[in-house]
Amino acid sequence: MIYLQLFLGFLQIGIFAFGGAYGAIPLIRDVVMTYGWLSEDQLTYMIAVSESTPGPIMVNMATYIGSSQAGVLGAVIATTAVAIPSFVIILIVSTILKNITDNPEFQAVLRGIKPCIVGIILSTGLYMIINNCRMDGGLNRVNIVITIILIMFILLHKRFLKRKASPIHLIIFAAVLGVAFGRI
Repeated sequence: MIYLQLFLGFLQIGIFAFGGAYGAIPLIRDVVMTYGWLSEDQLTYMIAVSESTPGPIMVNMATYIGSSQAGVLGAVIATTAVAIPSFVIILIVSTILKNITDNPEFQAVLRGIKPCIVGIILSTGLYMIINNCRMDGGLNRVNIVITIILIMFILLHKRFLKRKASPIHLIIFAAVLGVAFGRI
């Protein structure tokens, strides 16, 4: 009976949880409290643990609760149940997209959306750079120097190594600069 309860409870969470993990927490709480799987304190602790471990909160919680209630099989059932709805939705969407990707109207829409997305990303990046380089109505010289060094790194990396800098390399280089300039 516990296996069926785990499956139905986490299937319900998987179907009706929208808005990401934080939006799903009230639904998770309701299901977990209804079945009496955890106390209020245990649930709060589990949310904190699920947040700090790799992976989605819902999957981490399903695995833990399933394991605590019915062992390894319970963990597998709960995790599978919470993931099934997303898997089915992705299958349906990918099937629909596969059938319409050759459609000329759909291709026209995509060609129109791409420049908009590039513009949004570019404007967000510029907004962040400008706000980072301003401070209390003036300019923050250290942040301007760090920004210029990062831009030079990107341009020189591409010119001399004949390939774009990896985002990981940029993050590491930015962190090194932040430490060197006392920003981290």
